[in-house]
Amino acid sequence: MSNIIWKNHATLQQLNELSKDTMAATLGIEFVEIGIGHLKATMPVNIRTHQPYGLLHGGASAALAETIGSVASWMSIDTEKQICVGIEINCNHLRGKKEGIVTATAEPLHLGATTHVWDIRIRDEKEKLVCVSRLTIAVLKKQ
Repeated sequence: MSNIIWKNHATLQQLNELSKDTMAATLGIEFVEIGIGHLKATMPVNIRTHQPYGLLHGGASAALAETIGSVASWMSIDTEKQICVGIEINCNHLRGKKEGIVTATAEPLHLGATTHVWDIRIRDEKEKLVCVSRLTIAVLKKQ
């Protein structure tokens, strides 16, 4: 699906402004690339995203994955007529990380009329997989 055409042509600045006063901002998530068929965001690995052992918290990785996948779905719908909400997420945590930055890339596996499924890969600075996630989004008619 590398030929996806975003229906909402938001800029990175607009996406990052939408994150103000949300969990994404609290965790330091920043959108960094809008590609033809993908969306990328980064998140720092620090005390805001650590679990008690000083490693990247799996919940922080899940929040990054849900954030980027949900925004990607929002960019792929007619926002005048539709809304999108997450209905299922899974994450496989493959490698621990103590500090630095992780980058999530969301790519569509399915963009249907009522559901979207996103493949989200979270990698470290050396491109090593830290987490893989699949997010399912419901596309609903606006009330």
